[in-house]
Amino acid sequence: MIASAQTSAAASPTLSIAGHVRETVKLALPVMLARAGLVIMITVDTVMTGRAGVEPLAHYAISLAPHITLMTIGIGLLSGTVVFSAQMVGAGRTEECGRIWHRALAIAGIIGLFYWVVLLFGEEIVTLMGQAPTIAEGGGRALSLFGPGMPAILLYMATTLFLEGINRPIPGMVISLTANLLNAALNWVLIWGHLGLPAMGAAGATLATSLTRWAMFLAILGYVLTMRDRARYGIGGSAVGPPAVGTVPLLKLGVPLALAIGLETSSFSCAAALAGLLGAASLAAYQISLNFLALVYMLTLGIGIATAVRVATAVGAHDREGAARAGWVGTGLVVLLMLLLAVATRLGHDTIARLYTIEPEVLPLAIAGLGIAAWMMVVDGVQGVLIGALRGLADAIVPTVVYGLSFWILGIPLAWWSGLRAGLGVPGLLWSMTLGLVVAALLLAWRFHALTRSASPPARPFSAGRPTLEGPTQ
Repeated sequence: MIASAQTSAAASPTLSIAGHVRETVKLALPVMLARAGLVIMITVDTVMTGRAGVEPLAHYAISLAPHITLMTIGIGLLSGTVVFSAQMVGAGRTEECGRIWHRALAIAGIIGLFYWVVLLFGEEIVTLMGQAPTIAEGGGRALSLFGPGMPAILLYMATTLFLEGINRPIPGMVISLTANLLNAALNWVLIWGHLGLPAMGAAGATLATSLTRWAMFLAILGYVLTMRDRARYGIGGSAVGPPAVGTVPLLKLGVPLALAIGLETSSFSCAAALAGLLGAASLAAYQISLNFLALVYMLTLGIGIATAVRVATAVGAHDREGAARAGWVGTGLVVLLMLLLAVATRLGHDTIARLYTIEPEVLPLAIAGLGIAAWMMVVDGVQGVLIGALRGLADAIVPTVVYGLSFWILGIPLAWWSGLRAGLGVPGLLWSMTLGLVVAALLLAWRFHALTRSASPPARPFSAGRPTLEGPTQ
């Protein structure tokens, strides 16, 4: 069966802490830049739309809430791709990675098409969020034009996660960053109506993003299909026999993680809807704060994915101590990085706000929001890396419960009370969500500690011949 490959993997000595730092950083840096490229695209959209006026920015901001929620849930459903690919690498079964990718593409395509249909009803969705008719009309049109790009971004992410699972993150980084040039050019044409086309405002920004996402998927697909060692990873379907990881295990891991991510993202989207009830200026200011926080979170996501890969590789090699070290090293790295960025943001929040907007009714609210976001990013970073570590252990159910408790039982009710009832506005919304992040970080830390100290952590690398962290399966 797979005993010999597993025994070989298990025989490798556990890396030192310094070794884990080196390997985590080596993988995290390109992943950070790759994810940052995705958020830079939204940042550029936000800035360019904001320059068109308060109303287009409000339309774009409200369209982001349901779009981001759907997209992150879809990416969560695909998260098993990186985990199982890394576990197969750790177990010495690299030919199975391509089969995992093929199944991930099928899942991504189906979900993406479903999302496209759902977003055709953009105006109805924004209306259900309780927005005024003027915001619902413009925001709904922008939301609908995110639809055509949903299959593309999920197919792109399925491929990117596969490449990251086999420790090949550079192509995703290059494509993600380069795509921003195309997106900015399309924004220039579509938002303001150059080259004889009508000015579309926020809808132009979302259409530009959708078109760019198809270009990204085609580029990364071309890379995978032309890799020199594609046969080693089973890209051409050369593997024989039943797959080690089928569609069901991918979904069994992906569905709870998607729900967990959806609970977190939708809570911040719900807070955006609450900000919309305070007026267009508050909504725009909240979006600026959230967009900057999301941009910084891409650094967290890079460390989180690298940590998930490192933990999952240790699981595949039955290395308990290595799995624990990988998780805590990633957590320590994100704390150091986020503290530095928090201080820099707190000192420069006035300047950052002015990069987004010069509207007098929005600017002071944005400055206040960014001052709070500076400290949000620290706890957001901790919880983001810890859920990555738990993902590497294939632990999914408990993090979902943690997110439901932290964000929907605690964060959103408190945000409603402090932001609307107590009259604290955007700062009240942001401080409430910060408290939810603190609770999530503490509970996820406890969970990871408990699993890596217990006798039988829930590591599920394969559907058959399943190893544990105790040693190789004989």
